[in-house]
Amino acid sequence: MQISFHGAAQTVTGSQHLLTVNGKKILLDCGLYQGKRDEARRRNREFPFDAASIEAVVLSHAHIDHSGNIPNLVKQGFRGRILCTTATVDLCGAMLLDSGHIQEEDVAYVNRQRQKIGEPPVEPIYTQEDAAESLKYFERAAYEKPYELGPGITVTLYDAGHMLGSAIVALDWRPEQSGPDRRLVFTGDLGRPHLPLLRDPALLRTADILIIESTYGSRTHPPVEESAEALEQIIRNTSRRGGKVIIPAFAVERTQFLVYLLNKLYHRGDLPEIPVFVDSPLAVNVTDIFRQHPECFDDDIWDYILHEDPENDIFGFKQLRYIRDVEQSKRLHGLRGPCVIISASGMAEAGRIQHHLKNNIEDPRNTILIVGWQAPNTLGRRLVERASTVRIFGMEYHLEAEVITLNGFSSHADQPDLLGWVRALEKPPQQTFIVHGDPEAAEALATRLRDDLGYTGVTVPFLHQQVKI
Repeated sequence: MQISFHGAAQTVTGSQHLLTVNGKKILLDCGLYQGKRDEARRRNREFPFDAASIEAVVLSHAHIDHSGNIPNLVKQGFRGRILCTTATVDLCGAMLLDSGHIQEEDVAYVNRQRQKIGEPPVEPIYTQEDAAESLKYFERAAYEKPYELGPGITVTLYDAGHMLGSAIVALDWRPEQSGPDRRLVFTGDLGRPHLPLLRDPALLRTADILIIESTYGSRTHPPVEESAEALEQIIRNTSRRGGKVIIPAFAVERTQFLVYLLNKLYHRGDLPEIPVFVDSPLAVNVTDIFRQHPECFDDDIWDYILHEDPENDIFGFKQLRYIRDVEQSKRLHGLRGPCVIISASGMAEAGRIQHHLKNNIEDPRNTILIVGWQAPNTLGRRLVERASTVRIFGMEYHLEAEVITLNGFSSHADQPDLLGWVRALEKPPQQTFIVHGDPEAAEALATRLRDDLGYTGVTVPFLHQQVKI
C-alpha cells in the first residue's frame, strides 16, 4: 500500500488522502481547501493525480472540507463509486448543490472586478449542474456492514459521532504478494462522547495503520453544559438591553445543535419571550434531512422526544421561525426589539449572515455570538479578535456590538477524547499518521501518543507526502 496525503496535512481543511492498494486507487475524502482566494482556487481546481484513475471514493462525512471537491473530481473524469452512509448521501444532495451555487456567485463577483481592470473572466471550479451530475455516483452504505472495493479489499463504516451520518472508515485488505490481512483505520472527524443529539463514536479494537484527525489535539473543551448555560444567560442579558443576538453558525450540525438547545430552554421556561430565526436556506433543508434520520440520534434524545418535548420535534418550538425566502430575510433587517438570528456561514465569509452583521454590528445593545472555530483571515476571526473596524461588502463598519465566544459547542473530539478513543485499540498501530490539524495541534497529539501510550511510528505528514506501507 501507498498513502499520499493530498489535503488536511498540517491544516484542518481540504481532507484528501489517496490510497494505492493492490493496484487500486482509493480516495479517502475529497474536500475543498478553504483559505486565501487565489491559493484556494488553484489547489481546488488542480488535482495532484489523474481524476479518471481513481476507482472509488470513500467519504467520511458531508462537511464541505471533506466532500466539497467531489463535483470537480467527476468533472475531471472520475467515474467510480462514492461510498458513504445514507445520511451523508442525503446531506451531500443539499450541500454540494449549495456549494456549486457559491462557486458560481463567487466567480461572478470576481469577474466583475476583473472586467473593471480589463482582465479576462475566470470559470467556477464547478457549477450547480456539475454538483448534480456528481450525485449519480454516490452509493448508500450501512454502518458496520463490509463492502467489497476489489479483490481482497473491503471497507466498513462505523459511526464517528461527529455529525449526522459521519463515519470512521476501516479498510481491510489482503496483500497481493503474501502475509496476513491488514487493516487501515481512518477516523475522519471524530465526535465527542456524551454530546447531546448523536450517538457516541464507535470504538474499534484493531488498526495496523491509523490515520487520525487532530483538530483539537492540543486543547480540552469546556463541558457543553457550561456553554448551554452561558447561551441562556447571553440571550437574557442581550434581551434585557433591547438587543439582538446574531449567531454566525454552520448550516450543517452546528445550527441543528443550537436549535435543539434552544428547544430545551424553551420547554423549561428559560428562554425569554423573543423570536428566534434560522435564516439560511441550506440550514432549513439540512434540518429537514436531520428529521429524516432519527436512527442517528442517541438514546437521550429519544427519551427527550418521547417524554419532555410536547411537540415531538427537537428542531421546532413556538418561538422558532425558519426562513428560506429572500424577502422574509430582508424584513429581519428592519425588525425592532430583541431576537435571536442564527445564519450561515459559520465564519461569516458569505451568505445572509453578512447582511445581519452589517445591519447590527454598530449597535452596542447587540451581541455577536461566535460558536465555532474561526479560520485566520476570515471575518469571523476578525470579530473574535475585536478589530476596531471590519469590512463587509467592501464597506467599513465600526465594531460596537458585544462579541462573545463559546467554545463548548464543538462537535470535534478534544485531546482527552482522542486519547480515550485510541486507548480502546488492543495494541498500538504499526504506523500512525496525524492529519486534519494545525501543526501545533498535530504535534501535541503526536507527543501524547508517544509519551503517554508508547506509540512508535507516529508521523505528522506534510502536504503531498507519499508513504509506502
